[in-house]
Amino acid sequence: MAGPRQVGKTTMVKQVLQELSLPYLFLTADAVNPDDSIWIPARWEEARAQMRFNTHEEFLLIIDEIHKIRNWSEQVKREWDIDTFEDLNLKVILLGSSRLLLKKGLSESLAGRFELLPMGHWSYQEMHEAFGWDINQYVFFGGYPGSASYLPDEKRWRRYVREAIVAPAIERDVLQTTFIYKPALMHHLFHLGCAYSGELLSFNKMLGMLQDAGNATTLVNYLEILGESKLLIGLQKFAMDNARKYNSIPKLQVFNNALLTVMSDGMTYEKAYTHPELWGRWVESAVGCFLLDQADELEYQLYYWRENNEEVDFIIAHGERLIAIEVKSGRRQQNTGLNTFRSKYHPQYSLVVGGKAMPLEQFFSGNLSRLLQ
Repeated sequence: MAGPRQVGKTTMVKQVLQELSLPYLFLTADAVNPDDSIWIPARWEEARAQMRFNTHEEFLLIIDEIHKIRNWSEQVKREWDIDTFEDLNLKVILLGSSRLLLKKGLSESLAGRFELLPMGHWSYQEMHEAFGWDINQYVFFGGYPGSASYLPDEKRWRRYVREAIVAPAIERDVLQTTFIYKPALMHHLFHLGCAYSGELLSFNKMLGMLQDAGNATTLVNYLEILGESKLLIGLQKFAMDNARKYNSIPKLQVFNNALLTVMSDGMTYEKAYTHPELWGRWVESAVGCFLLDQADELEYQLYYWRENNEEVDFIIAHGERLIAIEVKSGRRQQNTGLNTFRSKYHPQYSLVVGGKAMPLEQFFSGNLSRLLQ
C-alpha cells in the first residue's frame, strides 16, 4: 500500500484489522537501522512461528514504513518465495510513503508477486465528513487530515504542514532515495513550483528565478522526481503529436493545495478569499489536485491546452476519449478557449466548473469515472 505522507495509510489498516478475525502481527520499520539485513527475515520468521505455534491455517503480517530498510524488496522476495514453496498461507501487507523507493523495489525484485493499492490525498467529501470543513476551507487548506486539528490557528497549521509533511517528504522521500546533484536547487524548485501552482512557467524563466540552476534538463529531471513523489508536477500542453507535448511550457500543479498555501509566503485565508483573482488561483489549483489524484486509478492523462490567448484549464485524455474542463474562478473574465477547443478536437464532454451549472461542491463530490466509460 503506497501513498503520500500523512494521508492515513496506517490508520486505515488498523481499522481494517479491527474488523478481521484473521490473526496478525503488526510491525513498523520506522526506527530500524536502514542497513539492518536481519530485521525483515527475523520478523518474518516470528510471524511463521506464531502461525505454527497456534496452528493457524492463515496469518497476516503487516510491515509499516518498509521502504526505510535498504534492499527491502530483495529480502521480501526471498521470504515470500520460501513461503510459496512451502505452501504457507502467510499473507503480507507492506506500507510505505516513499513512492520512489517502493516503485523501484516493486519493479525490480517483486515483479508478479504483488498488488499495489494506491492511497491518495483526502478528497473534499472526506475532509467535510471527518472534520466538517466547508468547500472554501478545503480549497485553501487542502486535504491532509492530520492538519485539521490545528485550525483555526493558521500559524500552527503552517508549521505542522512544513515540519510534519514537507520537510520529511523532501529530506527523506526524495533526497535520501534518489541521487540529487544539487539538493538546494531541488528545495528551491519545490518552493517555487508550489507557489506557482496553476501557472504556466517556462524552464528558461525558472532558470532566471533560481540560483545555481544549471540547465533546463536538470529542472526537467527534478520536476519528474517531485511528480513521482506525488508532490508537484509540470502538466504538458495537450497536442496530437508527442513532440509538441514534450516541448511545451509546463503548467505547474501541486498534488495537495496545502502545499500551495504553505509555500505562498504571507498569504492568509482571509486575504486569498477576499480577493477574487487570488482566490481564483486556489480554486483552479484545487480542481487540478482533484484531477491528479484520480489519474492513476482511472488511468488517464492530464494536460492543459493553450493557443495564442485562448486556453482550457485541464484536458483529460483517456484512450481516444477527451474531456475538457474549464474552471470558472474569476481569473479570466472572458475566455473563448473552451469553444475553440470543442470545434477543433471535439471532446466527448466539456465542463465548466465553479459556476451555477457545476458548483465546486458538486464537482468534487461527483464520479469522474462515469465520464470515461
